Amino acid sequence: MQAVEDLGELWELLQEEGKTEEDQEYADYVEELQRVAGRLRSLEVEGLLDGEYDDQPALVTLRAGSGGDDSMDFVEMLYRMYAMWAPREKLKLEVIHEHRGETAGVQSLTFRVTGRHPYGLFKVEKGTHRLVRISPFDNTKRRHTSFAGVDVIPELPDNSGVELDEKDIKMDVFRASSAGGQHVNKTSSAVRLTHLPTGIVVSCQNERSQHMNRQVALLHLKSKLVSLMQELHKETVEELRGVQTDITWGTQIRSYVLHPYQLVKDLRTGYETGSAQRVLDGELTEFIWAGLKWLREQRSETANGE
Repeated sequence: MQAVEDLGELWELLQEEGKTEEDQEYADYVEELQRVAGRLRSLEVEGLLDGEYDDQPALVTLRAGSGGDDSMDFVEMLYRMYAMWAPREKLKLEVIHEHRGETAGVQSLTFRVTGRHPYGLFKVEKGTHRLVRISPFDNTKRRHTSFAGVDVIPELPDNSGVELDEKDIKMDVFRASSAGGQHVNKTSSAVRLTHLPTGIVVSCQNERSQHMNRQVALLHLKSKLVSLMQELHKETVEELRGVQTDITWGTQIRSYVLHPYQLVKDLRTGYETGSAQRVLDGELTEFIWAGLKWLREQRSETANGE
């Protein structure tokens, strides 16, 4: 890259002329160095986002695992983390369905991500996330461990070639449980679709009519079926049931520890930081990049038959 060679020559010139941090030429060099470094990192990330569906919108579902109210609160914390991180990557989040807990937090939440490389960036988040902290729901202020599951699939276009038999789909309608305006809350416009052969359930409640919610939910169902079929290399959707893992001990991909010390560590990549609260406030990019590199290594090992 020519810019890198130019920087090398400029550095030698600065050394020859005895320039220091107090000189404007040195400040200009540092600024250019940061610009080129940022460009190189962007090129590296672009090279990691070459999957077939990386540019497709992503459908992300967060579910509470073991941990009671703490796990439902953790789901809400994860959504806040993603919502704060997304604008930094020029991504937009739209909640499709939300099922709030009876006393606190969210039992399950599905949102749609659009922008540049939505699925490509979010796919590394798929798995079980673990939180360790002093529980705000425990009057004795004991430390609790809770879990939340993150499922990520690409949204496939209408012409994805998936044919669904209407007799295999059960539709239930209900009133939306989250904020959505008077019309949404007073009529049974929210839709839940169950694919009977596999037991896969999808919901949509953010549109203003039952018909529109059904269309969005149907697209979500098609995307989920195709994604799982490709991931598992199955011939029929009937074989997909039973691949779900428990959202509990032994399945986590990342741990967020807030007590007795602060640490966020990804157990796949080994990347970690002591700034746990900053990660929960949306500083997630380094974890995403580390995850993308890990996925590339996994593909390479598979291709080489290791």
